Formats: sequence, structure tokens, C-alpha cells
Amino acid sequence: MSYYYKYNFTTPEPIFATVKEELKSYFDTGAVDDLMFPAYVDSCLKKLGRATDPIQEIPLFVEDFQARLPDNFISVREAWMCAEIPLDSYQGANSFYSQAISAETIQIAPVVINSVPCTSPTCTNGCDECMPEVAQGVYKTNYSIDRSYQQVYLLKPGNISARANCDLEYMPSWKTYGQNPGASSIDSFDIRDNKFVTNFRTGTVHLIFYAIEYDKDGAQLIPDNFRVQEYIESYIKSKVFETLTNQVNDETFNQLQQKFLYYKQEADEAYIMADIEIKKQTIAHKQRAIKRDLNRLNRFELPNSSYRRRNN
Repeated sequence: MSYYYKYNFTTPEPIFATVKEELKSYFDTGAVDDLMFPAYVDSCLKKLGRATDPIQEIPLFVEDFQARLPDNFISVREAWMCAEIPLDSYQGANSFYSQAISAETIQIAPVVINSVPCTSPTCTNGCDECMPEVAQGVYKTNYSIDRSYQQVYLLKPGNISARANCDLEYMPSWKTYGQNPGASSIDSFDIRDNKFVTNFRTGTVHLIFYAIEYDKDGAQLIPDNFRVQEYIESYIKSKVFETLTNQVNDETFNQLQQKFLYYKQEADEAYIMADIEIKKQTIAHKQRAIKRDLNRLNRFELPNSSYRRRNN
């Protein structure tokens, strides 16, 4: 079972607006612009590591030893081999309320009762005058979700020398290859040409991967975390003054360099705080760590001991 913490992600546009407002005089004169802001955000997130990337899940249906990866794929976190096992369906948590028996079609106007439309000219207040005894029903629909796949084991990253068009040339020599030609192990996978390549012809893989997401304006989303956003803001300010030191301005080079060093120090300090923040244990991680410490010596207890316990 995979345990991980998922951040809420937001757009970096408020940070861009803050930087441009606080350094308004430089942007109004055209000495600098916000063209490089998305690149600076990408540099900050790469420096902080994979903890700042969204984690998504998707089923991959492998056909002919390969499956196409999502467009926003960055790297694999976990890849689970799944087996098709019939399981009991479960009822969804949401309900759908409608005024029609069929959940697909809802007729609002005109009101139809027993296939007879309400078209009376004297009907001024809806159908209360012509059909006073008729009450319009409300139907509640609950959906059931079928389950037919179950996680079996984790796939391992390996180096599979698979061809573009896989064939069965190795089948006569399966004993020599161990049923796994060109792979490091029998349960390995490879990433190549935006494809998930396996050593089994068909199957289902539950892929948990790091992704990249953008807002409607094309800006890369960032974690909704104060320390991370503070680091991005300080880093952008330092890069702005670094750009100004390489241009001709009304201020002297020493003045711009002092401002650059000031914001560079702020960015370095903010990076340390952001790095500490993303490495902190969550409440769930602390609970699992406490249980693990309580149970770490259970294997040394006698099987028939009355003091044997399991801390759950």
C-alpha cells in the first residue's frame, strides 16, 4: 500500500503580481519584464525535488508489451501489476436527484403527466389549476461501481531491450532466457519514447506517477504551501536584480549589487525553510512511525508468551 501526502496546488499568478507591484518602478520603465517568471518557477520546483510535483494515478492497459503514458507524465513513483479478479461492487458515495425516472433525461418544460402535456390555456400558475391532485415526484439514483482488478505486486525498473515491433522469436529458447529476454528481472518495466514498456504482452498496470500541471494561462501550478511560495517569490526577486546588474540603469552597479545580494540571501534562507517544510512528517507518518517502533521487537518474543501483543 502506498502512503504519500498530496499537496493542494494553485497558480503562481499572485506571486508574479506581488513581485511586479513591489518592484513597480523597474517594470514600468521596461528595464525588466515577466517573460522569465515561468522558467524561474520551474527552477525552484526542480531544486526542491519531486515533493513539489503533483501525484496522480491512472490505469494502463498494456497491449503488445507497451502502453502510452499520459502527456503530463514526469516520472514513475509506483507501478503495480494488477490481476483481473471478480470483486463485489460497492455503492458510490454520491446520489443524483431528478424529477424523472430515467437519470439520463430530465424534462423541465412543458410538464408531462402520464404522457399528457399540460397545455390548458387557463393554467396560469403552473399545473396547480388544471391538475391540482398531481404531485411531481423526485427520484433518487445511486450508482454502483464494479471492481474487477486487484493490485498483486510492484513492478521494478529494468533495462528491457524491446524492439519497436515485438515478436516471439525467443519462445523456442525460453529456458535459456528464463521467459524474460532482455530484462533485468521477470517483473521489470522500462520507459521509452513516452511509452511504458513491459515484458508481458497484455495486462493492466496501476501507475502512480509524478505529473506536471498548468493553469488556464499556461503557468505551472505550485504547492499551496507558504514556505514554498515564499521561496519562489524571493528567488524571482533575486533574479530580477541579477538581470538589472547586467544592464545600463540610472542606479550604479554597487547599488544594484547590494540589492541583488540582499534578495539572494533571502532566497537562500527561504530555500532552507521550504526544504525543511516539505521534509516534515505529517500526522499520519508520525502515527505509522510510533506503531513501527512499538512493534519492532515483537519478533523476539516467544510464540506462547502471555506478554505477546500487537500494537495496532
